[in-house]
Order: sequence, then C-alpha cells, then structure tokens
Amino acid sequence: MPLHGQDVFIAEGARTPFGRSHPEKGWFRDTHPNDLLGAVYRDLLGRAGIDPGVVEDLVVGCTAPFGEQSRNIARNAWLQEGYPPEVPAVVLDRRCGSAQTASEMAAALIASGVHDLVIAAGVEHMGHVPMNSPAKISELYGEPWTPRMWERYDFVTQGESAELIAERWNLSREEMDEFAARSHRLAAEAIAAGRLDAELVDWELDGEVRHGDQTVRPGTTAETLAGLKTVFRKENGRITAGTSSPICDGAAGVLLASQRAVDEHGLTARARILDQTTVGVDPIIMLTGPIPATHKLLERNGLTIGDIDLFEVNEAFSSVVLAWERELKPDMDRVNVNGGAIALGHPVGATGGRLLATIVAEMERRDVELGLVTMCCGGGLGTGTLVQRV
Repeated sequence: MPLHGQDVFIAEGARTPFGRSHPEKGWFRDTHPNDLLGAVYRDLLGRAGIDPGVVEDLVVGCTAPFGEQSRNIARNAWLQEGYPPEVPAVVLDRRCGSAQTASEMAAALIASGVHDLVIAAGVEHMGHVPMNSPAKISELYGEPWTPRMWERYDFVTQGESAELIAERWNLSREEMDEFAARSHRLAAEAIAAGRLDAELVDWELDGEVRHGDQTVRPGTTAETLAGLKTVFRKENGRITAGTSSPICDGAAGVLLASQRAVDEHGLTARARILDQTTVGVDPIIMLTGPIPATHKLLERNGLTIGDIDLFEVNEAFSSVVLAWERELKPDMDRVNVNGGAIALGHPVGATGGRLLATIVAEMERRDVELGLVTMCCGGGLGTGTLVQRV
C-alpha cells in the first residue's frame, strides 16, 4: 500500500562523519551544531545541483533543542550558510526517531501536494548539549513528568529498558557481545572498502578528510567486550558500554522530491518511499517499537520478512536488535550490513537520516529493490519506513 497521493522519491542522502562526544578528543568538540547541519544542507544541494531557493521547506529532527540547538536550528543553519530566507524551517522531537520522523512528515507534505521539494534532516551535538540537558532545564522550569504520570508509570532509563528487553527475550550477555563485535567488524570493513563514502560529507579534520566514524573500533571482539563491566545494573546486569550505542555528534539528511520536482530540476529518483509508520509501545520497556513497526509495514503491504532485501535496524543496544530478530526471524546477512550505531555512533536526533542515506546507497551497490528502516525511540515509540529502489 503506497503513500496516498503523489509519489515521493529520495533524490539524495548525506551525513557528516560521526564524532565522539568528548571535550578533548571529540572530532567536533570545537564545532557548532549549526555547522554540522549546514554541511549536510550544502552537500545535498551540491549533489543535486540545484539552487537553494527551489527548496520549499526544511524539516529537521533534534531531541534537545536547547542552548546551541535552540531557536529553530533548522533555520539557523540554513541562514548561516547564506541561503534564501524565504525557505521556511521547523524542528521536531520524536526522541531517537526524530530524523526519521522528519522524513515521514516531509514525505507527507509532498504526497499531499503541499510541497514538491523538501530537505528532511536531523542534528545532534551530544557533546555540547548533553542528554541530561532537559533535567537541568527542569530545575529552572519544571519537570516534564507530573505526579499523576508517576502514579501511572514507574519510569526507568533507556539502559534499564535495554536490560528489561534482554530479560524478556532471554538474551545472554555472550550473544549481545557477539552482536556488538559484529557491528564493529562490519563497520570497519565498510570504511576500509570505501562503502560509506557515498553517504559521507567530505569533512576535513586536522588536515585529513575523514572517511568513517570516530567510534568504530577495528579489532573489537566478543572476548574483549566480555571484559567490560555492566553499566545500568551493577548486579545481574547484561548491558555494557560495548553493547550500547556511543554518545556522539553529527548530522544527516535526505532530499525528498515529487515526480514534478524530479523532472523540473533534473534530479535522480533513487528510491521511492512506499510506506511509513510510527507506533507506540509500553513506555517502560520502551525500546520494542521496531517489532510492531516492522509487522505493520509488512502486513499492510502484503509482504513477508523474506521479501525485504536490506534492513537498517538502529542499534541503540544489542538487545533491541536481537529481540527484533527473535520476533521477525530475518536473514541477518541482510541486516545492518555495514555495521550499525553500536560502532558508527548514535547522535540521537540525526540517526534516522543516516539510516535512510545508508540503505539507499547500499541498495544501489547491491542492485536490490526493497529496504526497510526502523528505530526504537525513548518514551515507547517506534518508526518505520519502507523504500523501493527505482
């Protein structure tokens, strides 16, 4: 079941390298998030060969729109690049699914006929605007969770949710370590072979163009990961830093277009967005959203798991993907084939854009037709996008 209305095509996809959120060693420690997002804008426009004035809207995800990321960073980054002020912009927050939701909303604008050419992107500088920034804001302006909410839900951290998933699906520490080692191995192989170059913005650091991501650790093995201590439960825990996605900085996005825009501006329709969805799940275990999101997309499009050629399932934690595997039973040789967030990093508001840019480039490289992107999101949400190569 395709999107209602006119077709929506992914014309271009791009992302910055992802850098560790470290005050001394992080690649982007001296970089403003405006510059990260602006680099994605520049790259998308340059790849497409279009004038910035023909873009009709900017839809950008960001989970912490405070400080440097406040006051509509989508527009600030655009204006900083010297692009036309007539192009509007909006920032949205659907937690880790923010950039993927940005693409969903941009696609809906195009499918409905409101716009023909939209940039959907995401940005997160977790080094300058840490994940605990909302807590600091709460000290000044109040808590997001009221006593009435606490009466209904005994909220926990995402790390504890990852532990709850490991318990429910009986996932061992050893198999989660193996999966994390796989992520690093595949990511290192992809970088060495230049397979990520198609999606990466050329970013020069210390006189060198970076062709990969700072958090990838070649040579990581399950044996080395087995030596790490658990971080969310000191006793009887299974999740470590090694089986969690690292905190990092980056931006990513896609250029979405109608058939009219493709024809008018000489764009390449690389993939069609066939369907998209967002689901809600229990806000305590929280990170199971990819399971119902995948089921929903498959069922209403008359597909089976075997019909999908490639998957990008965000590796927030090993347990998230392995629970999805237990339920969906995919061919894992089609899942996160160039590594995932455990190795590449997870700048939360931007990752959805990376997943879309990654899957389109890999579908082209492998000459396959169908791809599915899905993510878990804090608070009990899941996003999903079904794409078809054209």
